[in-house]
Amino acid sequence: MIRMDGKEVSAAVKQQIADRVKCMGIKPGLAVIIVGDDPASRIYVNNKKKACEFCGFLSEEYSLAGDTSEQELLELIRQLNDREDIHGILCQLPLPKHIDEKAVISCISPEKDVDAFNDVNVGKIMIGNYSFLPCTPAGVMEMLDYYNIDITGKNAVVIGRSNIVGKPMAMLLLHSNATVTVCHSRTVGLKEICRRADIIVACIGKEKFVTADMVKDGAVVIDVGINRMENGKICGDVDYENVAPKTSYITPVPGGVGPMTIATLMKNTLNACIEQSKAKNK
Repeated sequence: MIRMDGKEVSAAVKQQIADRVKCMGIKPGLAVIIVGDDPASRIYVNNKKKACEFCGFLSEEYSLAGDTSEQELLELIRQLNDREDIHGILCQLPLPKHIDEKAVISCISPEKDVDAFNDVNVGKIMIGNYSFLPCTPAGVMEMLDYYNIDITGKNAVVIGRSNIVGKPMAMLLLHSNATVTVCHSRTVGLKEICRRADIIVACIGKEKFVTADMVKDGAVVIDVGINRMENGKICGDVDYENVAPKTSYITPVPGGVGPMTIATLMKNTLNACIEQSKAKNK
C-alpha cells in the first residue's frame, strides 16, 4: 500500500508554477473575495494568500462584512472583471444566505473564473474543451498522474454527485478513458458496485462511509471528504485504518487531496494569465 502524499505533490506543482512565473514578463493576479467571518473560509483564504506569495502572484483580498448586499458584491466583481492586472477571481463559498450564489458565480467572467463554477466553464468541461478545471477534481487527477496510476480502461466509481466535486470528477475520469459509475444516496447495491471498482473516489461528505468490505484488494482509493468527528479530529469519507491495507494506493485525510485544491487554483490562475495575455496581444 502506498500512501499518496498531497503535500508532496502540491509542493511540486507550486514549484513548477513559481519557476515558470519567474520567466514570464507578467505577474498572474488573483483576487479573492470573502464575505463574513466563517472560520473555515478564513483558513482557506489565508492558505491561498500564502500560495500566491510562493508562486510569485499578485494577490488581492477583499474581506467584506457579513451584511454586504448582493448588489455591492456583484459591483465589486464587475470592477475586477474589467481589471487587466487581475486574471483570476474567486469568491469564497459559502456566502451569507441573503446572497444568491448562482448570481455571484454567473457574474464572474468565464475567462477569470478560476474555480470553474461558471455555467460556461461547466459546459466546456462536459465536452472536453476547457481552460480551467474545478480545483478539487483536477487535484485528484494531478495526484493520479504524479503516482503514474493508469486510468485507461479502469472501472472507476465516484461516490457523490455534487456540482463542485462529484460530477466534474466523473467527467475528468471519463475524459481519461475510465469506465465511470456515479453513485449517490439513492444508488441500489452500492457495496457490490464499489467492490468491482479499480478506482474509488469518495466525495459524499459522510464520516468513514467507505468501509473495508466495499473495497477490492489492490484498488486505488481517493478520499475527498473532510469531516469533523465528535472528538474534534478530522477524518475523511473513508475508514482509512481498515481500508488502507487492502489498497494499492490511498489518500489520507488530512494531507491528501486537500493541499492539491490550492495547487490547482494556482495552476488555473497561471493559465488564465497566459490565455488573457494571448488574447490581448492578438
